Amino acid sequence: MAMIEEAGYARTRRTLFSSAKLLSALNLDGPLLAGLGLLAAYGLVILYSASGQSVDTILRTLLRLTLGAAAMLILTHANPNFLRRLAPWLYCIGVLLLVVVAITGVIGKGAQRWLNLGLFKFQPSEIMKLAVPMLAAWYLRDRPLPPDFRSLCALALIILVPTGLVAVEPDLGTAALIAASGALLVLMAGLSLRIIAALALLGIGAATLGWNFLHDYQRTRVLTFLNPQTDPLGAGYHIIQSQIALGSGGVFGKGWMNGSQAQLEFLPERSTDFIFAVVGEEFGLVGLVLLIALYLFIVSRAVWLAMQTNDTFSRLLALSLALTFFVYVFINAGMVSGLLPVVGVPLPLVSYGGTSVVTLLAGFGILMGLYSHRKLVGT
Repeated sequence: MAMIEEAGYARTRRTLFSSAKLLSALNLDGPLLAGLGLLAAYGLVILYSASGQSVDTILRTLLRLTLGAAAMLILTHANPNFLRRLAPWLYCIGVLLLVVVAITGVIGKGAQRWLNLGLFKFQPSEIMKLAVPMLAAWYLRDRPLPPDFRSLCALALIILVPTGLVAVEPDLGTAALIAASGALLVLMAGLSLRIIAALALLGIGAATLGWNFLHDYQRTRVLTFLNPQTDPLGAGYHIIQSQIALGSGGVFGKGWMNGSQAQLEFLPERSTDFIFAVVGEEFGLVGLVLLIALYLFIVSRAVWLAMQTNDTFSRLLALSLALTFFVYVFINAGMVSGLLPVVGVPLPLVSYGGTSVVTLLAGFGILMGLYSHRKLVGT
């Protein structure tokens, strides 16, 4: 009996060793990959219920996850030198495509955000979620840190040009994520408290000025966030129904596919922007804690990998990608629970989406590639 158990342990060790060697050869990080896989699987379970048991939605999501996984696998082999050379080109192409969208883009749901490529529609703003931090890291790679005033002005231009082009589509959610990806990188580069305070005041002033340029529905979203009850059947309907769904789930939820708000279609956009509320209603506090724990594990592991890199470009870019993923989660959970205005940010790897799934996994591919090539520092 002891010999059988010892043989079983030996087989297990060989299997684990072989798996570790395979992941190392593919430049994949096992713990991060496991976290992403568990999150995607949990997301498919939730999405099946939120979409009204739509098999077509699940198949489409699986296809996008497959494309994202392929992009991730390819980008894990991209070393920092290649990414540095690619950054200016990717940024310029992304900005050019945003200009094309503004001129000839496809209009959907009141926004002009997509390019029609025949077989599918493509949202160029997703490119900028990667291109902005890449170019900002490229710019700072051989400059002294923390950045001086001249460098901050250049970084502001790098961030604000695509952010402005996306905001006028209008797509405030994606614009906020692009701005966050660049702003987080600048913060990671090191800023004094005096500069942070000055930028905060500048941001408040810009927000006050920008209020005059918002569309009517965007202003309504902000006012509704402050008091949803002013228009419970109109602008405040989304937030009110979302809060009802979250509160009615209790500790253990109503059960998978048994949520009344979601299944009876009281909850709008339940498979996209408000899928977090579906988790709360059907799986309760336990389901939400599990989901948030998965996100925190992924973010913490990604930050740890980023901190192991040993050059400015790699560290700043990797940290920005890791923390921007956290911003995704923070904004979506905040707007669904009524703590933030509704800006249309999906819950990463859980909400039904197109280009964003591929972009997110591509970003993790870049991060794992930077970690695996951390000893390759060159010009």
